Amino acid sequence: MSGMSRVRVHLGPRSYTVHIGSGILPDLGAAVLRHVPSRTVLLVADGGVADSHAPLCASSLHAAGFDAHLVVVPPGEASKSLAAAARLYDAALDCRLDRGSCIVAVGGGVVGDLAGFVAATFLRGIAFVQVPTTLLAQIDSSVGGKVAVDHPRGKNLIGAFHQPRLVWCDVATLDSLPAAELSAGLAEAVKSGILGDASYYAFIRRRAAALLARDPAALRRAVSGAVRIKAGFVEADEREELPAAPARARAGGRARTRMALNLGHTLGHAVEAVAGYGTIRHGEAVAIGMVAAGRLALGRGLWSARWQAGLEGTLAALRLPGRLPGLSARDLQAAMRLDKKAAGGRLRYVLPVRPGEVTVADDVGEEELRAVLLGLGASA
Repeated sequence: MSGMSRVRVHLGPRSYTVHIGSGILPDLGAAVLRHVPSRTVLLVADGGVADSHAPLCASSLHAAGFDAHLVVVPPGEASKSLAAAARLYDAALDCRLDRGSCIVAVGGGVVGDLAGFVAATFLRGIAFVQVPTTLLAQIDSSVGGKVAVDHPRGKNLIGAFHQPRLVWCDVATLDSLPAAELSAGLAEAVKSGILGDASYYAFIRRRAAALLARDPAALRRAVSGAVRIKAGFVEADEREELPAAPARARAGGRARTRMALNLGHTLGHAVEAVAGYGTIRHGEAVAIGMVAAGRLALGRGLWSARWQAGLEGTLAALRLPGRLPGLSARDLQAAMRLDKKAAGGRLRYVLPVRPGEVTVADDVGEEELRAVLLGLGASA
């Protein structure tokens, strides 16, 4: 396990370590053994990894002495549903999971969110291990304890906070990831750089070609850097309870509201909902959302034209979209009003100030937002 990076997420009794390496899946069982008292495990795998990474994880768990029961869920956002969760509850009962048992999620963010939600609610909460095999999941969704399923009227509206016991990131799993999925994951790396670390942001911009070429060292640094940044926000505001506005989030600062992690997500989630879940990848939608946030901030004098050009250029270099695919501005604004981050009927929007600093605004007007959406290609 040479070249292994470890990032500790400090949350008192809920603390855990994110392990990042290459070729480490065969060591998963031994790692889980150190954290789980029961030897019964429900292994929940995305259908896209059912014939590749899931058997290797199952073999490692069996070798460590676990009785691992594999359940495969269909890939795609449609699996983040209460119906899919009910099927996993049935599987958990069939294999007789108890309070000391564990659910291990192998795959992308969908299976991690779904399996984590089931772990948070089965028997009022059991242990949970994340084994993310997509870049988006490794960089973002596997860390922080947000687990959820979707409602037809909005993404992640039914969920909980449930921290994993450990996160096991093997960047070698990214070798089989489609190019578009790799790019989608890099959108969250760009977001992390804007949020927390100018030098990390510069690294992502400088090493875009190496990242797209799946250079292992570049990928390990991209993942570990983003995880460190996110861990800082999670440690400061585990359950997203700090005041969101007008607080600012700064690299190295104490009052880093977790709301800041939603940079690009307010519009991004609306794009996913209006286009139809699964039509546009989450990272692609977040990229469009970041461009919109930057243009809102630019119009308010918070963010410079130079930084906006750099953001849009970086996203283009990473083969990510920066314009809306002909969606209705009216429909997008209606979807944003249902956003779970809204408070008192006011939409809270994360706006960039400079790499390493953002602000949360709750006074973005309908016409101000509409102008930006139309400028990005939305239909009237």
